[in-house]
Amino acid sequence: MSEIEIKKASLYDLEVLQIISIQTFSETFAEVNTPENIENYNRESFNLEQLTSEITNPNSQFFIAYSDSEPIGYLKLNFGNAQTEILNDNALEIHRIYVSQAFHGKKVGQLLVDKAIQIAQQTTSDYIWLGVWEENHRALRFYTKNGFITFDKHVFILGDEEQTDLLMKLDVNKKS
Repeated sequence: MSEIEIKKASLYDLEVLQIISIQTFSETFAEVNTPENIENYNRESFNLEQLTSEITNPNSQFFIAYSDSEPIGYLKLNFGNAQTEILNDNALEIHRIYVSQAFHGKKVGQLLVDKAIQIAQQTTSDYIWLGVWEENHRALRFYTKNGFITFDKHVFILGDEEQTDLLMKLDVNKKS
């Protein structure tokens, strides 16, 4: 396998970001959700207008993972008021982290989480948090292995279905 490169995304990367977002979300959830719900989510969340709004938000950052110049995954971080829930102004949210199915098990997700931890430490965030669907057992094992602990839950609406996301966090800059 070639070396994985992680690059910060900009408006220049908008179409690449849209393609990898739709691809990875669909690969991750299409088998366990209706085609209509997946299609609606992709259309609402990953249209160019929505992604432009997110990528130009000064409190959000995107990183795209590449293998041989091909996008294979991405990470979206939110700070401050860009967080989907304001649990702590000084927290960092992993809003999205997805890897192409062909690269599952090849440490790409680990590289993306490591990038989030590095940024959280640089920005002296108190902790990193994220929401993960309670039925996404692979992701839950991955985050638990990385030291994240469940601390709450919330409802995630996917089309006409309510799903429960577990909220998990990782302390990164403990106060002495």
